[in-house]
Amino acid sequence: MRLLERMRKDWFMVGIVLAIAGAKLEPSIGVNGGPLKPEITVSYIAVATIFFNSGLSLKTEELTSALVHLKLHLFIQIFTLAFFPATIWLFLQLLSITPINEWLLKGLQTVGCMPPPVSSAVILTKAVGGNEAAAIFNSAFGSFLGIVITPLLLLLFLGSSSSVPFTSIFSQLFMTVVVPLIIGQIVRRYIKDWLERKKPPFGAISSSVLLMIIYTTFCDTFSNPNIDLDKFSLVLILFIRIPMLKIVFAGHEHLSLISVPLLIYHPAQILLGSVLVPTIKSWMVSRQKGVKLTRPTV
Repeated sequence: MRLLERMRKDWFMVGIVLAIAGAKLEPSIGVNGGPLKPEITVSYIAVATIFFNSGLSLKTEELTSALVHLKLHLFIQIFTLAFFPATIWLFLQLLSITPINEWLLKGLQTVGCMPPPVSSAVILTKAVGGNEAAAIFNSAFGSFLGIVITPLLLLLFLGSSSSVPFTSIFSQLFMTVVVPLIIGQIVRRYIKDWLERKKPPFGAISSSVLLMIIYTTFCDTFSNPNIDLDKFSLVLILFIRIPMLKIVFAGHEHLSLISVPLLIYHPAQILLGSVLVPTIKSWMVSRQKGVKLTRPTV
């Protein structure tokens, strides 16, 4: 009984294990072009569902108040798109003296120049009880900035340049992030009383969608023939730690090696973030209790 209760409490962690195991056993189901059609169900429907869910669950005043936290937004964007890429570049200068493949190092620099994934950032922030509204704004805004800044960073650090289909990427982000969020807010106005009375499991819904993303991500990873490295390079990549990548390095003879860090990073980021949810959530709860206790009473 204790085991069942524990599994019921930690159903998300159990789901992660099952999703990865399923992807390992039969990756062809969740790869692009497979029966699950993740190029549609995940890239569009799943991401749109996450932001519709957020729009439905968040109070309008929470979203509007998040917009005025300018210092927070500035810090996040500078850290993500300036400090982090520069830090990775300095770190890779040290790694360049090791036997690790130089094209894997370029792949790591490419990962460092990418904006964070939109959907998982929002879901994980919601899961730990963080500021979901701020996460939504910075994830979406960072992705839009990344359309312009990421190619410039790659040009600066790697000397690789290419024309990016700004319109198509912008329209996809707008249709899968902004539009579902707005629709969710509109629907919330009409069923606000019902939502407050019934309290639907928004967190569980978003986490279930994330499990689908984890499954298809690992399906792509396990089925990719390009992950064929010497053990030393692979171990370093695992411990150091997108379509835009294919655009910038289109036709490049070392594209497969450059892609490896990104292929490993994405599932590792989702997995590690999900594993850390209980720890970070407990830390946040204890911090909030501490703040309440130290507040002077009137």
